[in-house]
Amino acid sequence: MIKNSFISFQEKKKENSGSVEFQVFSFTNKIRRLTSHLELHRKDYLSQRGLRKILGKRQRLLSYLSKKNRVRYKELINQLDIRESKKISFLN
Repeated sequence: MIKNSFISFQEKKKENSGSVEFQVFSFTNKIRRLTSHLELHRKDYLSQRGLRKILGKRQRLLSYLSKKNRVRYKELINQLDIRESKKISFLN
């Protein structure tokens, strides 16, 4: 599932790499990579801080997208297999 979404985002990268969807996708890849790194290196506090910063950036982008276009937000959440935030979920 992730591989298919990666291919579709790679095609869109040439068109619009500044879109909210692409930024969320790239942050998600960084988050997954840092999470696997932190499973091996539990005391890497600088990486933990970086992970928290990226999580915050992704959350702000997802919040923005949910306010602007709820349909695109839902599609992106399902495509990247991300849980919906509690703060955003009750805004329906």
